[in-house]
Amino acid sequence: MYVQRDDHATGLIRLLSIALRVLTLTEFVGRRHLALEQGKMAGLSAGHPKRETARPTAERLLEAFQDLTLTVIELPQRTMRHMTPLSPVQLRILEILGFSSEVYTSLEAISVEPP
Repeated sequence: MYVQRDDHATGLIRLLSIALRVLTLTEFVGRRHLALEQGKMAGLSAGHPKRETARPTAERLLEAFQDLTLTVIELPQRTMRHMTPLSPVQLRILEILGFSSEVYTSLEAISVEPP
């Protein structure tokens, strides 16, 4: 990536720094939760769905959400949205990161209301 202006370079570095902090925090929280409950998590390895790990990486945790789909249907009176239901692995990831599944399901409920 080529950046011409100094302020653009500064902004890009700040953005990448924030992204790295989010990844690091995600990994730390997930691993800490699994360590506290002395558990392991399966379903993060694409080729080996039954392989368990007590130290999942942030990349693997986020990769588990790549198959989610949002379908938007625009009608004259309202816009309807449908989201793919979460798999058990995705629900488990939300749990170990300290989120409720309502974080995801509430998006669909809110979005069905007329504009």
